[in-house]
Amino acid sequence: MTISEIKLDKVIKTKYGKIQGYLENGVEIYKGIPYAEPPIGELRFRPPVVKKAWDGILDATKFGPCSNQGYNELQELVGGKPEPEDEDCLNLNIWTPATDDKKRPVLFWIHGGAFISGSNMEPMHDGSSLARRGDVVVVSINYRLGAFGYLYIPGVTSNVGHLDQILALEWVRDNIEFFGGDAGNVTIFGGSAGGYSVIALPAMPAAKGLFHRIIAQSSPYIDPQTTEKSTKGLMRLLNLKKGDIDGLRKVPAEAIIKAQDEYQAKNPTELMVFRPMIDGETLPIHPLKAFQNGDCKDIDFMIGTNLDETKILIETNPDLNKMIEAAGENILPGYLALVGIDNTKSKEIIDIYKKEREGKLSNEPKELFNTIMTECMIRIPTIRLLEKQSKHQSNSFNYILTWPSPMFEGAIGACHGLEIPFIFGTFDVPPMDDFTGKGPEVEAFSEKMMDTWIAFARTGNPNHEGIPEWAPYNVNTRTTMFFGKEVKTVDAPFDKERAAWDGLFEI
Repeated sequence: MTISEIKLDKVIKTKYGKIQGYLENGVEIYKGIPYAEPPIGELRFRPPVVKKAWDGILDATKFGPCSNQGYNELQELVGGKPEPEDEDCLNLNIWTPATDDKKRPVLFWIHGGAFISGSNMEPMHDGSSLARRGDVVVVSINYRLGAFGYLYIPGVTSNVGHLDQILALEWVRDNIEFFGGDAGNVTIFGGSAGGYSVIALPAMPAAKGLFHRIIAQSSPYIDPQTTEKSTKGLMRLLNLKKGDIDGLRKVPAEAIIKAQDEYQAKNPTELMVFRPMIDGETLPIHPLKAFQNGDCKDIDFMIGTNLDETKILIETNPDLNKMIEAAGENILPGYLALVGIDNTKSKEIIDIYKKEREGKLSNEPKELFNTIMTECMIRIPTIRLLEKQSKHQSNSFNYILTWPSPMFEGAIGACHGLEIPFIFGTFDVPPMDDFTGKGPEVEAFSEKMMDTWIAFARTGNPNHEGIPEWAPYNVNTRTTMFFGKEVKTVDAPFDKERAAWDGLFEI
């Protein structure tokens, strides 16, 4: 404990046992609360099992372990590999202004990391500022990642990482009142793989009724169609026969992660080799179909992207840089082919973007590559979700982050993940301060974004006095809030470019 941290005398009685946390700068904090039995031994690769009640008082002053981590080259930019990691990782953290009966809105955070890395202990995910500023309760969770969470063997195991998320939501439903929260007003929010997680959850029958609002940040394009390819590849690397789940349960965790990393390295163009998949049971339909059908009509919806999502991937990948320099725009058809776009359509898209950017934005190869891949991988799939949801739910809102990062001398722009430290108010926590910039302007911008997320969590509408009037999204106006050096609304931004993708990323 530091001088600013005071261990609380009071003990919180949950439905599973007693918990004691600490007070820091006016916020009560409870860390490492287990919500499931350890998924080890016979429980490895199985759906999570509700935590048995414990005796005594749980010391909730330290983070619990995170899931075993696969290799992710971007992890170093956000503080390096989180520790400790362990299979016994199903725990959550709570930040609350007070453990009273006030019934505050609950913001339930699901971290990203391509479903192979990340944790609820990363400094940029600290919920203190958000809880304090908004008088809200913030929850963050760990869930199983990689092969531990998304191994697919038909009839045996699938999507257990998402079932972890659902069990954590059930824990919140049953216990958050003891922490000053309202189980009837839960907003799930997440970035990157966490953004996709909150898109997939409403398509899962077991999650129905557990949340009321969604904020999806930079949710990437993921093909959820079933495939055993990555599972079979992993089993081969471990010298196991197809479907030998008993044999796999005996393999040390470190060996599974090593094989997982090896498989990923051998299949660099395969997008998120371990990910949620349509299995006919836990995830019976495509998430986009759930939005199209009106299954999410009662859920308030806010979703957005960052202007330069892929620039950070370009700048941190010397080989990709060289390829772009050598091939120019001719590199793009190969990448677009990964999501099923043929050469004729690729050329048409490229030509439209070049024409629309002429005299306004750079058509230099790296800039063109970033823009088209950002659109392909994140913005256009985001628009498809908005088009479906806005027909059923008027509280549907779209944003684009345009604030540029100063890192790499400004070369990464408004890149993937940049919105997170602004939303959590953790922009001044190293190394986030290098990522976001420093000073009063940065602080004021962070406050605008925090207030927006808080307003949405409270009412389902993100409007507040600190931003211009923000109209809901519909297919006629396509109103979008730009969060950047200037905060403004724009109707139908980059609309001719958007139209170039008509008919794509549909179901």
